[in-house]
Amino acid sequence: MGAAAASAGGRARALPPPEEMGEPRGAAVRAAAVLLGAGACYCLWRLAAGGRRGQPSDNSPPASTHTVDEDALQKLIHLLQATDDPLIQEQALITLSNSAAFSVNQDIIRNLGGLSVIGGMLSDCVPKVKEKALNVLNNLSMNIKNQEEIQVYIVQVCRNIESAPLNSDLQLAGLRLLTNMSVTSDYHHKMINSIPCLLHLLSEGTERTQIQVLKVLVNLSANPAMTRHLLGAKVPSLLLFFDNCMNRDILLRALAFAANLKKNMNNEDGTMIQDQYSEHSIFSTLCRDSTPFAQRLASLLHHPDTEVKEQVVRILTQ
Repeated sequence: MGAAAASAGGRARALPPPEEMGEPRGAAVRAAAVLLGAGACYCLWRLAAGGRRGQPSDNSPPASTHTVDEDALQKLIHLLQATDDPLIQEQALITLSNSAAFSVNQDIIRNLGGLSVIGGMLSDCVPKVKEKALNVLNNLSMNIKNQEEIQVYIVQVCRNIESAPLNSDLQLAGLRLLTNMSVTSDYHHKMINSIPCLLHLLSEGTERTQIQVLKVLVNLSANPAMTRHLLGAKVPSLLLFFDNCMNRDILLRALAFAANLKKNMNNEDGTMIQDQYSEHSIFSTLCRDSTPFAQRLASLLHHPDTEVKEQVVRILTQ
């Protein structure tokens, strides 16, 4: 995809630790220790007890080079299969997620059959368990071989995004995974039915949600095979994103999205695609009734940010 595609993060991340555990959570982790043995649960216990200092943020690389050994990873995967306790599941998934931030562990977890176990938890009824499972898969999806197995869960991930409360951590976790899974065009066809949902979130979500949705849409729009599916979708509020007062991260991605679509709008013969697109469709906004869009682009040529102006020029010269 080149520069047109966006990933959820170009480097491995360690997820933030859970809140400090009270007695019920502590008892759950102690029960896990009985099942697995104290050595295998060491990292699980340390995370749950908040034993590390200087925890990294969600977008920061791991502060330590420590990794869980293969035996401990295998026992954590077996624990997920053996327990229905959501507190234990959540702590095990957090430990696996931090371990999956390291490339060597991404291969080990796959080879141990962990992807299917973690993927199966996307159907869990507890939102926090689903969220933590999505976080693990997000880190694991930085590995191409892992993507080949994770792709079977894309439809379920899309369902989780659609059913999750608006702007929730569960919804954002799903969007982050879709971002990684859409960097290449291999699995875009699995996301076609979720385009209306993504555009709804773009219109109704907070800025944090909008940015994550746009990362996915930019990736999809870079694929010519997705053009007609995107052009036919309805976004009545699309013009509002092309405004000088818009958050820069949102504006840049909205411009990249439009630029990709404009680039792909010609078919192999060089003629404009003329399918029947309805009012309020993206095609109508960008092409059929394009005067308001052109006026907004003209205004953005005076934007103080150089990258914004470059994207505007890219659209105007398509």
